[in-house]
Amino acid sequence: MSTQNSEVDRQAVGWAMRWIVGLAFLTAFAVTGGILPIIPVSRQGTVQRPANRPIFQIVLNTPVPLPTTIPATPTPHIPHVGIIAGHTGSDSGATCPDGLQEVDINRNIAQRVVALLRKQGWQVDLLQEFDPRLDGYKADALLSIHADSCNVPGKSGFKVASAESGYAQAAEHRMVACISKRYEERTGLQFDPNTITYDMTRYHAYYEIDHHTPAAIIETGFMLDDRELLVERPDVVAQGIADGLKCFINGETP
Repeated sequence: MSTQNSEVDRQAVGWAMRWIVGLAFLTAFAVTGGILPIIPVSRQGTVQRPANRPIFQIVLNTPVPLPTTIPATPTPHIPHVGIIAGHTGSDSGATCPDGLQEVDINRNIAQRVVALLRKQGWQVDLLQEFDPRLDGYKADALLSIHADSCNVPGKSGFKVASAESGYAQAAEHRMVACISKRYEERTGLQFDPNTITYDMTRYHAYYEIDHHTPAAIIETGFMLDDRELLVERPDVVAQGIADGLKCFINGETP
């Protein structure tokens, strides 16, 4: 039995050798006949390609490039702010003897502020005085726009205030500083801290919104002596407010 197996193994080896010799003969014939060109390749992988001959090249020992991880591009933050047009949806606010109403001034200015900020690509909510959206409202900032009384002849100026206490006081103080500085630069009105009232520091919206939303209120000017600015040049007023909000959102410290 073992003799038969040995004979079979010898026959298999013999046939294998015949195939190898035959393949070597055919390869040599193809090379010498120009059917299968030999392509010299340098260590740097430079190929000397025969003219007018298609080739199939396999470069050995070539480093395989590792897959590169492309870092994710962070999504840019889109500022989100709320603008309350003071007294809208509620009452007229202060009223002058000739019928000029504060609510009309506030609405006109607020709409212009919203338009300016939306042109910057911001998400801006135009809110009414007691807007139901104020309940738990979350944003990068909330500003309520008002105008001051028509009952104080000779009085001019503006004021900005935030809550007397709260969770976001550091941010709110910077917000007040930004708006005060930029508004004064734009309008030329003077900041008047002496007429800040509890209606401003205890403004109702402070207690309705999310505690982490910085909020403030601005009295843009007096409806008597500052009427020309508030009524005839509302674009200037709106630009001053927008400048202040951009100062705050951009992290500036005036």
